[in-house]
Parts: sequence; structure tokens; C-alpha cells
Amino acid sequence: MASDTTRRDFLRQTGLGLTAATLGGSLTAASAQQLQATQQSIRAASSGLSQPGHPIAISSANGLAAVAEAVRLMKESQVRAVSAAVRGVAIVEADPDDLSVGLGGLPDESGEVTLDAACMDGPSHNAGSVGCLKRIMHPAAVAERVMDRTDHINLVGVGALAFAKEQGFEEADLLTDRAKGIWEKWLKNREPDDRLWPLNDTLPADPILQGEPRPWGTIHCSALAPDGTLGCCTTTSGLAFKIPGRIGDSPLIGCGLYCDNSVGSAGATGRGEAAILSGGSWLVVERMRAGDTPTEACLYALRRVAEQTERSAKWQPALWKDGQPNFGLTFYAVRKDGLYGSASMRGAKGSRKFAICDEKGARLEPCTLLFES
Repeated sequence: MASDTTRRDFLRQTGLGLTAATLGGSLTAASAQQLQATQQSIRAASSGLSQPGHPIAISSANGLAAVAEAVRLMKESQVRAVSAAVRGVAIVEADPDDLSVGLGGLPDESGEVTLDAACMDGPSHNAGSVGCLKRIMHPAAVAERVMDRTDHINLVGVGALAFAKEQGFEEADLLTDRAKGIWEKWLKNREPDDRLWPLNDTLPADPILQGEPRPWGTIHCSALAPDGTLGCCTTTSGLAFKIPGRIGDSPLIGCGLYCDNSVGSAGATGRGEAAILSGGSWLVVERMRAGDTPTEACLYALRRVAEQTERSAKWQPALWKDGQPNFGLTFYAVRKDGLYGSASMRGAKGSRKFAICDEKGARLEPCTLLFES
């Protein structure tokens, strides 16, 4: 691991420090000061070093049970990192109360629940994914079969369903009464043209919506095994009430997840289109390769997204508001040496959290924020 002095010198020499210059000088003075304050506090924020040889799993905040299970499997059963991540997120996929993943996920415009998932194995540098998969509760496990039992990476739609059934996965009705009720209320109150951001629908009151113009949700899990090998998984029901056929970043390698066994692993939740256009998860891993801590790498990717969004605001003005992107996006990362961290685009201090499990047990920690409201 590079020393702090070496890393600071590298960031200063290459112009990659947390300054307004990384956004082309476009940030307000207040935002620039905020970024500088973030740089000063970054190592005291949401990252920590685990003892060598102890398994680690990091995920989005809805994955507290997932990270605990992933670590247990790696520690007690020597399950490979990618499989531990897949089996960990299966807990969330099977939870009808999580409206963003698997059973109970919010449907598309037509009322169909369609799922996306991917996984990536560090040692083999192989991956598998499924998109627009219907009636299968555990798409992440299907993605793992794609990775292990085919020479393909992506299967979608009817082909993905046929493969899942061939592999012994059973079909199930994934639309719960709660999710159906939310969809029906949305359908009744939808705008005439609601397919452009910010998707100004009149949404029903529900805790999952969390103040977003339209809810999306995902679980990502990156795992580090005791032998230093890495793996990751991302699974989702995608943007609520999406156009049928839409896939987000979750099944796209380098966007919703990425790992390199010599460096680290990363993943994303939030606005999938932003993670796709930035190649965000790949970028996080590459920044760790260049010497960033995981949190620094996540913040770098978020700054890249902010820069891209400001440029595109000429054509999509609703995506940029009050000097920052008008959407949420969070990256999560673990480095091969056990350092971990997460950063989120925006929010009130302490409002965004991630799940982590290491030798200290499973817990939630605060994400570092790029823009603090």
C-alpha cells in the first residue's frame, strides 16, 4: 500500500486532488471549500483497515444481513468471495419488504417485475449477468451460473429465463400486493409524458421513496476472502415504473460492479444511467490502482459524474440543480489490503450509510458525501 505522503504527492502532481479544478473550475466557492474539507477528513471518515486474513464484505445499506452472511460463508466454509457475495444478497432478493430487489421489487410501466444482476470473480477475471429477467427470485445466482457454466457474460429477457429454468431455477410471482398497490397509485396519477428526468409523477407515500423523484434501488456487495481473493455482485429490480426493456448499470460489467483481483472491488447504487455513462465502478478500481484509498476513489468517480452531468445540462437541464447533480449515486469499494470505503453524491450529513462486516462484526457506517446539504 502506498504511503500517505506518496499518495498526496501523486494526487497533487497529477492534478487529481479534491479541488474545484477537477470540475473545470465550475464549482461554487462553497462547494470547493466543502471538497477541500472532505479531503482533510477523508481518512477519519468511513474507511477502516481490517486485520490481515479476515474476510470483509461491503454493501449498500440494505445489505446488513447480506454482508454478515457473506463473511460467515467465507470464514466458516471457505466459500469463494464471489459466491459469498451472491449468497449474501440472496437474503435481500427473497425479502418481500425490500421494494428494490427480487421478490417485492417495484414493477415496470406495464406492471411486470423485471430483474437485473451481475457478478464478477477476481481470480478468474470472469463475469456473468442477466437482464430483464422475469419470474426468477434470485437473478444473482443465475448470473453466477452464466459465469461458471457458459462462455457468455450477458443473457437477457426470454433467453435468460430459459437458461435459468434449464439450470433448475423455479418460477415465482414476484409482484407482491404492496408493490402492486404502489404501482396502481402511480399509474392512476402518472403524468402524460413521464419518461424524462425528473419524472414528475405524483407518487404514493411510502418510506422506500426517500424523497427521490422516482425510486430506484439495488444491492451491491463486494467481498474480500481471507486468502486475499475478491468477488462482487449487484442485483436489482431497477428504476420503478421503467419503460419495459430498460436495464440499468447493475448487469453491466464496469458500470454497476467491477473487480480486479490485484487491486480491489467496487460497485454502485443509484441512478444507473450516470454509472453507465461514467463507467463508474471500473473507474473506482482504476483509481485505487493509481494509489487512491477506496473513499478517495469513490469520490473521484462521483466528481467525474458531476462534471459530465454539468456538461450535459445544456440538453438535460433537469439533471443539474443548485450547482450539483439532481440525483443520487453511491459507490462502494474494498481494496485488496482490506481498506474499504463508500461515497455518495449528495445528502444531509449522516443520512447516507453503507453496510460493512469485518472482524468487528456487521454494522452501518456513514458514506462520505460529495455535496452535503
